[in-house]
Order: sequence, then C-alpha cells, then structure tokens
Amino acid sequence: MNELDKTNKLFEDIKHVDENSVEFWYARELQIVLNYKEWRKFDGVIEKAKTACENSDINVFEHFVGADKLSKRANNAEVVIKDYKLSRYACYLIAQNGDSRKNVIALAQTYFAVQTRKQEITEKEYTMLTEDEKRFYQRDLTRKGNYSLNQAAKKAGVKNFDKFHNSGYKGLYNGETADDIAKRKGLRYREDILDNMGSEELAANLFRITQTESRLKRDKIDTEKKACDTHNKIGKIVRKAIKQAGRNHARRFAYSTKKFKTIRERK
Repeated sequence: MNELDKTNKLFEDIKHVDENSVEFWYARELQIVLNYKEWRKFDGVIEKAKTACENSDINVFEHFVGADKLSKRANNAEVVIKDYKLSRYACYLIAQNGDSRKNVIALAQTYFAVQTRKQEITEKEYTMLTEDEKRFYQRDLTRKGNYSLNQAAKKAGVKNFDKFHNSGYKGLYNGETADDIAKRKGLRYREDILDNMGSEELAANLFRITQTESRLKRDKIDTEKKACDTHNKIGKIVRKAIKQAGRNHARRFAYSTKKFKTIRERK
C-alpha cells in the first residue's frame, strides 16, 4: 500500500455516514488521528477553523454540528463531554489551522482537499484552496472522469485506447499527442502528463473528458472511428472556447512547460 492509500485509509476508517447518506467525522476521533493528546488544545484549533469558516460567509453550524455526549468517569459519575460532527470541509479547515509541524496535518490537508467530491464543494470553498490543492482536486476528478470515459468508449467499440485518447489531445492541443505534450513539458519516460498540469489545464481536460463521454452516450456512437472523431471534435471545441476566453489565458495553456510535483513526490 503506497503513502497516498495509507493516508486515505487513515481518514476513511473514522468516517461515518448518517441516515441521509451524508458523511461526517467526529471531532474526538479526528483529534486522535491528528495526534492531539489534549482536547483543550484541539478544541482551540476547532475554534480557529470555525472563525475561518465564518469569515468566508459560510454557515458554521452546517459544518460544525454540536454532538455532545455523556461519558463515565472512574467513579461511574457521568459527565457531558464536548464533541462535533464535522463535514469534510470542516475537517479541511481544522487541518489548515493545525500544528504544521505534525506530518499527519499535511496529509490531512491533502486528503480533505483532494477527496472532496464535486457536489460537496462550493465555488467559494474551491477558491479558498491553494493552487496545489486545486490541482490535486482537479487531478482526482480527471482520473475518475477518464475511468468513466474509458467505459463509455469501450461500449462504443474502442479497442485502441491510445489512439482514442490521442484524438482528444490532438483536438485540444492543436495536433499534439500525449507524447508530444510530455516532450514539451520535459517529462521522463512514462511520467503522467496529467500529474504535470496546473488546475486550469486540468479543468480544461476534465471538460473535454466529460463532454466526450456525454456525446458518445447521447449519439449512441458504435464504432472506434466515430468515437475518435467525436473525441477530436470535442477537444477542438474546448480549445476554441479557451481562445475566446482570452489570448493570455490561451497562451499560458497552449505553451505550458511547467513541471509539477506529483502527490507522492510532495510527501
């Protein structure tokens, strides 16, 4: 199991799901995972996170839900202890305000930013992420999107998936294949080009992926050639939209040679 999988399991193991299929984490359990021995100190981090939430005009009570409970002491006396049901976003804010000297805090920041599903993150929350966090978030969506696209392409009759994906890249990158893009970015052999894109470039590729999948299904594409042609056409449409959005934006996208660290390298 690699580092990323270990990180995911660490936080997935303490995740709960309520009767409405909404996921949440208990603050007391998160405290332990984040290596805070005293609730007093961890509660201080929670208060900072709540302030950050409030300052962003986001409803604190929707993300930090009181969940006080009874606890027995050694003498069997029962006392009320403070706890919270935390949303994924609340956990992310806690990680952002945690002790940066703890390695697990950095892991938590990445996990709660990257794993947040698209329907659970608002535009305002997304704008608060750093560029690295936006990139990891978009990369995760792109990876899932490619998997779904491959399933649709297979049903459409695609057997040569390299050819199919390159058709989309050629449309979006003005004739460049995946290998051409990798060479322009100066990547090593077998280094994934998607791991070396900024958040804007990943978002453009995600749009290409989702729109191609939709078109394959809607038009009931049933041959590899039609699927490749469709992917190429969608790529060109996305490229045109980027150019229309602004010359500087298009230039940054088309000639990007910047290399990024992958999630694993960042650890």
